[in-house]
This record gives sequence, structure tokens and C-alpha cells, in this order.
Amino acid sequence: MGHRAEPEHTDPADVPIQTALAALADPVRLQLVRELASADDWERACGTFNVPVGKAGLSHHFAVLRTAGLLEQRDKGPKRVNRLRRPEFEARFPGLLSLVLRDA
Repeated sequence: MGHRAEPEHTDPADVPIQTALAALADPVRLQLVRELASADDWERACGTFNVPVGKAGLSHHFAVLRTAGLLEQRDKGPKRVNRLRRPEFEARFPGLLSLVLRDA
């Protein structure tokens, strides 16, 4: 069985506001962020989200969220688990995540 590559993460400090807003503008990504916001860090594996996309689409959405500095992922056995980078993202864009999550 091949070892998959570790996910690449963008430091939220290096993320332009346009990238952050574009990531949060998509309904599927917004749902992923909302579900992560209500979970403990490293609790949610990639396959446990209630979104209407297949595995490839989900991988794409996770990649966009990582690039926007919103998501951190790591492998835990056969699963890839997720953490919303709330403190780091909040430091970069104060209030933005709270504003987005408030409308949930």
C-alpha cells in the first residue's frame, strides 16, 4: 500500500483576503468550515462530512481550505483528520470567521 503525501498547508499570515473570501464563498466549503467549527480539533475525518460531493470533489475543497489557511490536516492511521485553524485565521482576519459562522 502506497503512503500518501502529507498535505501542504499555507500559513494564514501569508493568505491574501481575496483567497480567504473565495474559499468561504463556496457553499460546500462553508459547510465544511461550519462542521469543523462545531467539532473538537482532530475529531473529524475527511469522510465524515455531510456534503453533496464525491471523494475527488471533497479533496479539492479541502485543498482550497488549506491554501486559504483555514484548515490543517494530518494522517491518523488510515484516516486524515482535520482542524479548523481558528486562532491563526482569526489573528490574520479578525472577526471574519465569526461573521461567516454567525449566519449558520
